[in-house]
Formats: sequence, C-alpha cells, structure tokens
Amino acid sequence: MSAAEEKTNVMRVLAQKKIAYKSYTYEPDASKSGTEIAAILGESVDRVFKTLVTRGKSGAYYVFVIPVARELDLKKAAKTVSEKSIDMIPQKELLPLTGYVHGGCSPIGMKKYFPTTVHETAKEFNTFFFSGGKVGFQVEVSPKDLEKVIRLQYADVCV
Repeated sequence: MSAAEEKTNVMRVLAQKKIAYKSYTYEPDASKSGTEIAAILGESVDRVFKTLVTRGKSGAYYVFVIPVARELDLKKAAKTVSEKSIDMIPQKELLPLTGYVHGGCSPIGMKKYFPTTVHETAKEFNTFFFSGGKVGFQVEVSPKDLEKVIRLQYADVCV
C-alpha cells in the first residue's frame, strides 16, 4: 500500500463516524516543527494545530490542541481544566499512554479518552489541520465535525 493510500487510525475513526475530512502526507520527519509542517502544507500557522498531552497535579491527564506557532500557557490551561497546576508529560510516556509517538499525536484515537481542550481560534475556521495519528500525516476537519468525534471544550490556553 502506498503512503497516499495508507489509512491511519484517525482516518478510520473519521470514516467510521462518516465525518468529511481531507488527508495530507509529507516525508515523515519527527524533527520537523509544526511551523515547518504548515509551510509544507502551504497553510497559515494559525490553521495548523499540534496536540499536547499534560498531567495535572491531581494525576489526571489532559489533551490540548493549539496552533503550531503558539505555546501552551500552563497557568491558563490548569485553570481551564480546574487543576492547581499542569505539566507536559515526559516524551517517553507519550507512546504507552496515548498510542502515539511525538510528532504523530492526534486528539482522535488515543488508547483512552482524556479531557480535551481545543484553542478557541479553531472555531474561526471552516476547517483546521492536526496530526493524522502518524508522523507524516495531517488531516483537515471542521471544528464542528471534530465535536462529533470527541468530547471537547474550547478555551484560550495559549501564551
């Protein structure tokens, strides 16, 4: 199967839920930054999002989906999920926890559901981009359709 025909778990979940999406592939390189991936896609860094996984002081895990050129504001993020504080999880914990590797983490299809917050700017777009669940894969989905696939909230969680 060629890379263009390859379906990731994210794409299978979207298809199963009858959600319209477009998929994009590029040369897999986990060292590429989100802004470099936006350039490869020919898209604004405001429309291409990254998926970050955090742990709260309580021990609970939270997912944040934010524009690739922005940084997560840990204080705003903690307040949004009613935690005293949150921290990024160590990279080595990402795969066992989510089933995804760094650079290929998607809010769809994790091993387990974690409370998910999408940066509020996603609602400004008809569609936005995020990881297709594998390095080298991106999907383009409408925010409304993403709400049909996972439970999420919108908030301003960036610096």
